[in-house]
Amino acid sequence: MTTQTPARPQLINLHPPSADMLRLVRDGLEREPRQLPAWLLYDAEGSRLFDQICQQPEYSLTRTEIALLESAAEDIARSIGSGVIVEFGAGSARKVGPLLEAMRPSAYVALDISAEHLQQATASLQIQHPSVPMLGICCDHSRLDALPDHPLMRGKRRVGFFPGSSLGNFTRDEAIELLGRFRLLLNGGPLLLGLDQPKASSRLEAAYNDAAGISAAFARNLLERLNNDLKADFNPAEFRYEAVWQSRESRVRMALISECDQTVSIADEPWAFRTGQPLVTEYSVKYSPEMARKLAEDAGWNWCRRWHDPDDDLSLHWLEAAD
Repeated sequence: MTTQTPARPQLINLHPPSADMLRLVRDGLEREPRQLPAWLLYDAEGSRLFDQICQQPEYSLTRTEIALLESAAEDIARSIGSGVIVEFGAGSARKVGPLLEAMRPSAYVALDISAEHLQQATASLQIQHPSVPMLGICCDHSRLDALPDHPLMRGKRRVGFFPGSSLGNFTRDEAIELLGRFRLLLNGGPLLLGLDQPKASSRLEAAYNDAAGISAAFARNLLERLNNDLKADFNPAEFRYEAVWQSRESRVRMALISECDQTVSIADEPWAFRTGQPLVTEYSVKYSPEMARKLAEDAGWNWCRRWHDPDDDLSLHWLEAAD
């Protein structure tokens, strides 16, 4: 008996160039409050730290979502059907396994901002699922206008997968724009969307500020990345990290707070920070089922069905493109 040797996943690198990165950083620092794009957190080191966050006892989202996918995958497959699974923001690609088993897709396409992390994740996943052809696309999916032409996707039905409540990193208007972009990238195919839901503020703040300090290290790594990639001179020790639940906006705000009056150089440009001034690293909006349905409909999707965990902490939403 011969053992099938899995093919090596292909990788297409569409990572934004440094000039675009500098422009986005400038734009973010001119906002009030200052806020940088969340994808900047995910260089190789940031992706590694985020994987550690997902393993912390306070951060239950990943464990809960994986368990939900494992229990509901067969029902999801019967409901949604198959095709090419396109995962947006795949990260370590730990969640798609149950769908690959249940849907038996013709291919799996993973989109992520970190090429190194993407290569490692797809290579590991390919060993587990040798019969599913795989393709990695390194890109900022929030700005992608079209998926590259590739034989694995050409003429095939596309099934989108966006887990991890990553949509919560965007404001409502940005989320509507992103969901509209997904409609184009999927050529009218369906989307399985994972969303975390509101819960006690103490649970949410602990989830994004774990006792081990991994969340704080994750945020500070952003400053190290700016130092390395844009020749900045941030001193991470002069910024403290905080995660605060903002009930009116139904979101957690994560920020680095300047501990003193200071001036930081980025690509030879000076930027002044006041004592106590926040630099928002990301938001995490939490959507109730009603909020999720309204958001989807405003973005041009028909809401079809929802799966949730036993405690109703998070949901998976099946969306179909509206005519």
